[in-house]
Amino acid sequence: MCRSIKTLRPPFTEDPGDDDVRAAALQYVRKVSGFRAPAPHNAEAFEAAVDAVAAATADLLDRLVVRGR
Repeated sequence: MCRSIKTLRPPFTEDPGDDDVRAAALQYVRKVSGFRAPAPHNAEAFEAAVDAVAAATADLLDRLVVRGR
């Protein structure tokens, strides 16, 4: 979907930090919404979406089991 979002699980990225997760979430929300930066009347919804996607991403990464590691 968005080629600039990098894979955040081992062995592609060792120990991704909160900044990596947030950057991926921001890229995803930008792609889905079609906005690089939202208008002031959409800023709250945009930021809430970034927070939700970042939380879901962090949860996913915490729960994944990578075989052979």
